[in-house]
Amino acid sequence: MPYTPDLLHELNTLIRFDLETSQQGIKVHKNADPEVIAATARLHAKGLLTLVDGGYLTTLGREAAEHAQATLTLLTSGEAAASCRDSGVEARLQTDFA
Repeated sequence: MPYTPDLLHELNTLIRFDLETSQQGIKVHKNADPEVIAATARLHAKGLLTLVDGGYLTTLGREAAEHAQATLTLLTSGEAAASCRDSGVEARLQTDFA
């Protein structure tokens, strides 16, 4: 299942949290992009945020944010491409999507 636009907005919200501290949350204002407001509300409904307009990460939310941030780091660091080349995945992907 590919990432939907809604999931991408949720992931983009999760990566905004500073994982160095649990004392800092986020506040999504009423004049923010409607997609951001909706993503934040969905994350709250899923139990990842303490408030419908942001707040703090719950325990589950912190775990999700850690994974989201780690995935972003991996995909933007160049390590993923090198790993794929070494494992032969790149050739399979070219064949599957060509």
